[in-house]
Amino acid sequence: MSRVLFGAAYYPEYHPAELLKTDLDLMAEARFSVIRVGESVWSTWEPDNGRFDLDWLQPTLDGAQERGIGVILGTPTYAVPPWLARLYPEIAGERATGQRIGWGARQEMDFTHPAFRFHAERVIRKVVERYCDHPAVIGYQVDNEPGLHLLHNHGVFQRFVDWLRRTYGDVETLNREWGLVYWSHRLSDWADLWTPDGNAQPQYEQAWRRFQADQVTEFIAWQAGIVREYARPDHFVTTCISYDRPAVADDDLTRRLDVTAGNPYYTMQDGLGLPAAQSAGQHWKTQDTWAFYRVADRMYSSRQEPFLVTETNAQAIGPSWVNHPAYDGQWRQAAWALVSRGASMIEYWQWRTLVFGTETYWGGVLPHSGRPGRTYREIARVGAELEKAGDLVGGLIPDSDVAMLYSHPSKWALTAQPALALPDGGPDRRSYEAIFDAFYRGAFEARLQTRVLHTGQAVARDPAEAAALHPVLVAAGLYVADDVTLEWLQAYARAGGHLVLGVRSCYADHEARARRDVQPARLAQAAGAWYEEFSNLSGDLPVRAGDGSPLHLPEGAAGTRWADGLQADGADVLAGYDHPHFGRFGAVTTHTHGEGRITYVGTVPNPALGAALFRWLIPGVRPWGALPAGVTVTGATARDGRRVRFVHHWSWEPVTIAAPVAVYDVLNGTEHTAGAELRLGPWDVRVLVETSP
Repeated sequence: MSRVLFGAAYYPEYHPAELLKTDLDLMAEARFSVIRVGESVWSTWEPDNGRFDLDWLQPTLDGAQERGIGVILGTPTYAVPPWLARLYPEIAGERATGQRIGWGARQEMDFTHPAFRFHAERVIRKVVERYCDHPAVIGYQVDNEPGLHLLHNHGVFQRFVDWLRRTYGDVETLNREWGLVYWSHRLSDWADLWTPDGNAQPQYEQAWRRFQADQVTEFIAWQAGIVREYARPDHFVTTCISYDRPAVADDDLTRRLDVTAGNPYYTMQDGLGLPAAQSAGQHWKTQDTWAFYRVADRMYSSRQEPFLVTETNAQAIGPSWVNHPAYDGQWRQAAWALVSRGASMIEYWQWRTLVFGTETYWGGVLPHSGRPGRTYREIARVGAELEKAGDLVGGLIPDSDVAMLYSHPSKWALTAQPALALPDGGPDRRSYEAIFDAFYRGAFEARLQTRVLHTGQAVARDPAEAAALHPVLVAAGLYVADDVTLEWLQAYARAGGHLVLGVRSCYADHEARARRDVQPARLAQAAGAWYEEFSNLSGDLPVRAGDGSPLHLPEGAAGTRWADGLQADGADVLAGYDHPHFGRFGAVTTHTHGEGRITYVGTVPNPALGAALFRWLIPGVRPWGALPAGVTVTGATARDGRRVRFVHHWSWEPVTIAAPVAVYDVLNGTEHTAGAELRLGPWDVRVLVETSP
């Protein structure tokens, strides 16, 4: 894709047929180059068992082709038709053993069931065969946001037992690896394995989550294989990922696809303001600007290459009581932020706001009236700007000042045995995300850009090569780490990299068993620091810099939620706690190892501590100097090697900044010399090409 695709999900079947020409004309005027169709209506494609209606989409594809709009055709397998549920009630998914998910929503089925697979394959083949030769079709989306449920069906559980048998060989090995001597859980036969409903054993949970992710990966790969039998060489095959789904391991899933595609939904209005307001926390819809960038970097991480945005906010996104459409300019901000981090398509959900159904108040580009309004005008402006930018912004490689490891096994383990507590004292099942996000936000607040690497992607590289490419690597919350990973982390630092370890890192092995080593396991000597006790924190713990420390801490720097009892054993103590008990421990230590260094952060840093930490880790890489609080500058490299800068102003009051180098403003066609002032209005964006070093 030489240019960024731009468009929306379009469901002509939900609206009167006479609106089709109007819709397509308005899309063309808004510079749409792509629409996604067909993925939500199996019962329209196949109204009854074996009776297909395949021609209804032809006018849409013909009209799109006439206007130069490409089409992504979806397979409709995530929403089962009522006749299939009636004929095969046994395909209902189970959230718990024997407890079926009620029909009436979507993704209620056991997608592994043979009856479902038979009918799913049949409709996939019918739909794709019917339209694979249509010139408007540019690619396919198989299924939609997979991995919503952890399925407990009998057949799924039996496959889990078979999976364990292949993985471990015999029950004695499983007994040993899972520690099933505990609480009298030793198995004498595979038939003794209990169902997951009442399970409290973390090693079982780790295997169960890995197996569930494998099932989703296999299902999507199965569909992709069918579609590829019909697809032309210039077609791509993908699925759209909701990254918060419990049964998705995106790095494994996307290896079977041609390109990553994901759905970054976010809180609009003040949810994009900088400085950030007090956040209520993250979930499927991100809150705060830093988290919006984080989800974009997660999408890039899946395949370490540019990605597609298959769905994102058009208007208000959420149920009928959540209505916060964007301020003027925020659509531009969000689109250009995604492009700056590698998006090769921006597609809104959806074109027309529905007048019926569960998502009646998930606003589209057009409101319920269908009349083009503020949202349409703002989105059309984005389309015109992307068209003007052209090839420059297609397939950008985003800058990365710091790398962070991401670990699905660690997330699963810290869901089963959370490290952090909620304010009411209950377990925080998002402990992994909370630890990871604290470090990601620290880098963001320090004006740095982050490259997210899945642990397997990092370990597959030569440590010296990784140290040269990513001089600073953060492993925060890397609770599950096998021996190979621990050896690689040491080798990375020894080869010249700066390894930053955070709380809970390297604590458990590949089975999520706590290691018997001095912590951090296998790295304590190299880190020059160790701990044997740790504590949850009931409030923020102020942090002070050590005597002569190069770590400059602002007022308000603090540790939150957790503190390791860190003892320096050769390491320099960069910061400690201002507390009568915790003051005996180090909060941040650092130690040389080989040609590199290992820094240990023994707490979850608040934004002030996190930003100070990253300013020390990566000094002098901020060519745009001191920026106003509401301004960010990110960089990327175009295919032809040109350096592109994206300047965002996430606030109301106009500001002026100085360009440190000569730049060309892509969107308004003006040139600026080094030192020239750039004026940014409320919620504004500039796309700049550097024309001098």
